[in-house]
Amino acid sequence: MRGVTLRILPVAILFGSALLLSSSDRPAFTTQDKAYFADQALVSFVRPGLAIKITSASLASDGTIAVQFTLADPKGLPLDRNGVDTPGPVSTSFVASYIPKGQTNYIAYTSRAQTSPLTSVTAVQPAADSGGTYQQTADGQYTYTFHTKAPSGFDPSTTTTIGVYASRDLSEFDLGTNSDDAEYSFVANGSAVVDVHDVVRTPACNKCHDPLSAHGGSRRDVALCVLCHNPGGGATQTIDPDTGNSIDAEVLFHKIHMGSSLPSVLAGTPYQIIGYQQSVSDFSTVVFPADVRNCQMCHETGAPPQGGTAPPGSMTPAPNPPIVQGNWWITHPTRAACGSCHDNVNFATGLNHAGGLPEIDDNQCAECHIPQGELPFDASIIGAHTIPTFAPGLPGVVFTLQKVDNGSAGQAPTVTFTLNDASGNAILPSGMNSLNLVMAGPTADYASVVSESALKASGSGGTYMYTFKNSIPATATGTYTVGIEGYRNITLLPGTVTQQVVRDAGHNVVISFSVDGSKLAPHPVEAQTQNCNACHYSLSAHGGFRNEVQYCILCHNPNATDASVRPAAQMPAQTIDFPVLIHRIHTGVNMESPYIIYGFGGSVNDFSDVLFPGDLRNCAKCHVNGYQEVPVPSTRIDVQTPRGFYNPMGPTAAACTGCHTAQDAAAHTSIMTDPKLGESCSVCHSSGAAFSVDEVHARSL
Repeated sequence: MRGVTLRILPVAILFGSALLLSSSDRPAFTTQDKAYFADQALVSFVRPGLAIKITSASLASDGTIAVQFTLADPKGLPLDRNGVDTPGPVSTSFVASYIPKGQTNYIAYTSRAQTSPLTSVTAVQPAADSGGTYQQTADGQYTYTFHTKAPSGFDPSTTTTIGVYASRDLSEFDLGTNSDDAEYSFVANGSAVVDVHDVVRTPACNKCHDPLSAHGGSRRDVALCVLCHNPGGGATQTIDPDTGNSIDAEVLFHKIHMGSSLPSVLAGTPYQIIGYQQSVSDFSTVVFPADVRNCQMCHETGAPPQGGTAPPGSMTPAPNPPIVQGNWWITHPTRAACGSCHDNVNFATGLNHAGGLPEIDDNQCAECHIPQGELPFDASIIGAHTIPTFAPGLPGVVFTLQKVDNGSAGQAPTVTFTLNDASGNAILPSGMNSLNLVMAGPTADYASVVSESALKASGSGGTYMYTFKNSIPATATGTYTVGIEGYRNITLLPGTVTQQVVRDAGHNVVISFSVDGSKLAPHPVEAQTQNCNACHYSLSAHGGFRNEVQYCILCHNPNATDASVRPAAQMPAQTIDFPVLIHRIHTGVNMESPYIIYGFGGSVNDFSDVLFPGDLRNCAKCHVNGYQEVPVPSTRIDVQTPRGFYNPMGPTAAACTGCHTAQDAAAHTSIMTDPKLGESCSVCHSSGAAFSVDEVHARSL
């Protein structure tokens, strides 16, 4: 270490006293970053993070490709690629591809031959360049000259794009590995770039993927992915030679996200890609967290399905600059793109194709599959992907809860609510197929809940009153909550061959009231529905009419289990407490033991195969207001866990063992819980403690 210090110090001084940073100069880290919790002197010295930028590139007449780039930390301090003069070596890999004149898809200059040991098929696949040379031109500035050359006779008027993916190894300092990508487009003859490929942006992916990463984690940008994952051309074949499956992005991405719903998978053929060192990636169990017909989840153009208003949190801010080919998916249908999801369609024979018509090329696709027709569920692209609950023609259901009268302990409360359609027209309660009011309390930690039908509520003009048959417990104290749920069935396109009956559900709302005259104290907001909507687009469960987190917790409380519907032979019951439920569901395949809940009608819900697309360490993906930290409020009650390692569990133990499902984790929480005094989790895991929740979940980005 003495030698390392002597070598770094002079350069640190040269770069501007990196060892003597003021607090305003320090990179801004969040509690999700390992660097946030590291010693400040170490952070000031290392300056974690990586920013790579391509400043220029050239393609000479002899085919030589060269690129100039810079390496810096997040504050712009130059980095040494070799990790000698600044901490952490930086590994860089370069890809070069071009877009043929007048086209939109890339063909790679850089490639490698891959021969399958299973099929003996050889595919010349796009890949990173190998064997090129580096030249340092200034501090943090380099030129990379590719080993690969453009072939003789290349067109100098085409768009060439250079992509680079880089990683900075800071594991020596216990700061993990930092990654960054960059792309740069140019035309060899110096003319302006005209042909581009800009269909989907990375922020749309990062709503779920947190962040998008592949091939070891350093490839994180869609604009980089498509340089290799393209249809190919010439000698380049963008296929997996082991399976014959295409690795073109428009096929690969669609099929991955369709996953378990692919017709081929449903017919018994797994969807697999065999990659580096014969690793098998099987996407046959992938379940898209939103409706697979919701193309706008990825193809974000600012418009939700069928227009209307997108649910909060479901879409990223409008892209700036706008996506060049943002509407490409509805204006340029192709057999490759459409056939990737609808992979039981044989375009050569017309089998399973609309009208049974064969299509030998893509020239006529747009004649039938126009962007949008006059009606939902037609052959237009938007029509064919219509999600019934977002279909035009649904009148909508809108609730408000106005007040709760007679809401003291021991009394039966009367709730005043409004019921209208989206245009403000009154709906009669009796006109609903289901309309329920739910009362739970206390908000300090919901312990009991009752649900009653309000179909016979009295009133008129959209304002109604319902008096509960159940009274508030005579011993109740504090604040209670009432919530509302309901739907009515609407027939769309009646009398046509595309007639559908759709469940038109209202969005749950809640209202809190004091039962003993004490200060109103609603249940704290620990998670928000809009966070769920980032992946689920429009959160809904139990038939689609339970759709708000603050409503879900009324029933999914610490005392709730599936005992009432679980078969006797499958006892003991399973907890459905909300923190346990959500943690266990999203932990999915990483659970040590299955999490199976019996539901309505005896349905069996096994979440053991759930694949979470994000990073489970990012508690803030779901939690808000710091509620992932401990201690939990002292008002929380024990959770009934009949199938747990022990029962009951303290509220902290139940939540944490929802993700940390191994027996030793449960043993730890049990040991740290005193029968009389309760949990001691905050001693080690509170904010600022040695093993705070945020610190042990921090990661390198």
